[in-house]
Amino acid sequence: MTEILGPGINDYLLAHCTPADAVLRELAAETAAALPPEYVGMQIAPDEGALLTMLVRLTGASNAVEVGTFTGFSSICIARGLRPGGRLLCCDVSPEWTKVAREYWVKAGVDDRIELKLAPAVETLRALPADPVIDFGFIDADKISYPAYYEELVTRLRPGGLLALDNVLRGGRVLHPTEPADRVMAELNDRIAHDERVDAVMLPVRDGVTLARRRD
Repeated sequence: MTEILGPGINDYLLAHCTPADAVLRELAAETAAALPPEYVGMQIAPDEGALLTMLVRLTGASNAVEVGTFTGFSSICIARGLRPGGRLLCCDVSPEWTKVAREYWVKAGVDDRIELKLAPAVETLRALPADPVIDFGFIDADKISYPAYYEELVTRLRPGGLLALDNVLRGGRVLHPTEPADRVMAELNDRIAHDERVDAVMLPVRDGVTLARRRD
């Protein structure tokens, strides 16, 4: 978990938001135990998961899309916030990681509202109908492709629909980007801030979360 604030404040923050339940705690522990440290950081933190659930509920979402599923923490949080009968489309390329996700979707009781597509996410998104019917989208995948993911999703957001993008600060490296992924993110951040199709706000949650709401 990226810590923007000091350890003490980080612990205080986690103690003052809705805590992860037993299923999410078990999933986090299994992910940490099974994967190398450099991959464990790909899993969102509990407070960000609580934020996702709240955002989905606030938007009244019934049609959601996630780009980058990993072992399933964020997808569970999104699925739990959907309206009755809602559906979540998960896009990923790893059968290994999403096998864990599938197991925990069952444990969390949300497997009946999730569809997983194992394919390059851009292909999956471009195959969707062009109609603006998506209520909520979450992007947390390979950073080089973020601009393509953003464009495919924002054009399909309904008026008032919400798109959340993770890791928009890149550990602060967007201030002076040198690596390709950091440059791509910095350019996309500027693009979203000036995109007349959306109202956007960047939050200092973990490694940065941008919320882009499609204008009415």
